[in-house]
Amino acid sequence: MKKEITLLFSVFIAGILFGQQKSIDEFDSEFLNWYNKDLVENKVMGTSVDKTYNELLQDLTPKKTIIVAVIDGGVDIYHKELEGKIWSNPNEIPNNGIDDDDNGYIDDIHGWNFIGNAKGENVLLENLEYTRIVKYNDKSDKDYPVALAKHRKEVKKRKTQKENYESFKKNWEAAHSVIKENTGITVESKKDALKVRPQDQKVLRSKNFLVSKYGQGVTSAMLEGLLTSNSEYLDFYLNTAFNARELVGDDPLNITDKFYGNNNVKGPNSDHGTSVAGVIAAIRDNGIGINGIASNVKIMTVRSTPNGDERDKDVALAIRYAVDNGADIINMSFGKDFSPQKEFVDAAVKHAEEQGVLMVHSSGNDGQDVDVNEKFPSKLYLDKTEPTNWLSVGATQLDLNKSICGAFSNYGVNQVDIFSPGVEVISLDSNNSYAQTSGTSIAAPILSGIAALVLSYYPDLTPQDLITILTESSYKVAKPRKVFVPSLSDEKKKKAKFSAISRSGGIVNAYNAFKYIEVNAINSKQ
Repeated sequence: MKKEITLLFSVFIAGILFGQQKSIDEFDSEFLNWYNKDLVENKVMGTSVDKTYNELLQDLTPKKTIIVAVIDGGVDIYHKELEGKIWSNPNEIPNNGIDDDDNGYIDDIHGWNFIGNAKGENVLLENLEYTRIVKYNDKSDKDYPVALAKHRKEVKKRKTQKENYESFKKNWEAAHSVIKENTGITVESKKDALKVRPQDQKVLRSKNFLVSKYGQGVTSAMLEGLLTSNSEYLDFYLNTAFNARELVGDDPLNITDKFYGNNNVKGPNSDHGTSVAGVIAAIRDNGIGINGIASNVKIMTVRSTPNGDERDKDVALAIRYAVDNGADIINMSFGKDFSPQKEFVDAAVKHAEEQGVLMVHSSGNDGQDVDVNEKFPSKLYLDKTEPTNWLSVGATQLDLNKSICGAFSNYGVNQVDIFSPGVEVISLDSNNSYAQTSGTSIAAPILSGIAALVLSYYPDLTPQDLITILTESSYKVAKPRKVFVPSLSDEKKKKAKFSAISRSGGIVNAYNAFKYIEVNAINSKQ
């Protein structure tokens, strides 16, 4: 069974590490709020947010409530830890069925959903972008040959994966049945399996198998989750016959066809977006959960991201909606390998640039150098110039050692600006619960929260000011002299200086950012 278990763990990607829990007491306390802690005081490579509040902000008053737009799959705006932290449209009368602010979106009280329709239906699952390219079958498209090859490879991989999962499940269930039938013991853990006293070789083999697999972390729930994920790939993400966009009813290739969707900002799956909002804005020191980073902040929710790949048009319109409705910062914790309508997104990013809105983007979870393997949305416009309001963020873990970078994190000395905590972070989950997650998806909003914290005290700072402050003041990793370069391959890990894997060579630090403003007299008078 070595082959099967190897295959089970080979599908690890950054994401939910522990499922929904109603209390933070269910998690290892070592990871609770570690992103807020300080290296010197707590021996944890956090961002010194708590130290900032305790030493620098006690006698200061925030000047502005900062609006952070979370462009994602949805946010549970009713979570108890986000009470009072959700943006409300001041120009819209709730639930009267009228577009009071005349922006084309009826009853957009807390944001807008670009992956739904006027009947209140919502897209949950979508194709991957390369599946859509293959489906369009445009041989003149420069991306078509690469997309076709990638699609064929992934379909083959997932079909093989399915066979192995099903084979493993058969052996897994058989081992449980053999023990139950011969000993009466129901095995649900390694501890249960160790209780078995085999009377014959068949029971002994079953016991040894289960002791080994439970010891490696396999559970029935994990196996079912992998099978479900595999089915989603084959039935939806890779299925060229599946067309989720019929539900929306717009023309996804026409950017002027923009008045669609609904005002359901939570959606059918808000786990990811709620975790993003949590580290930015969860109520601090309320004694019941996590501490968000910024106290004077409101979360605007704009939905563009289903399970699968987001569409360029939805992303572009989501950015424009956020900008036009007063967002100061836009967090984008999503990405993909192709961007066939990149010109839509570029125009929206330029709009945000012109309006002075900071854009924070997760670098991605492929363990790749994005200077070489571009991911989208990207830090580059089509003409290869760069937006001046964009920060791309990689992920780090809590111990300052050679493994400081998340193995999954994308990196790039040109295209990734800075790193931020993003491994084993406890944040909010939907329905008043919590989850422990890893990914650049959580690293980006931690940086967004720090940017919002700084901006709330110094609201005249431009995005360019903020980028300079956050990157220049970041903690420069000098020891260890070299760290493991992120990678998800089985090859021997390479090492490099931290300064060689991001533009700033640093990890965001709130305390340093405020001290940088003070020392350099940047807009520093209260």
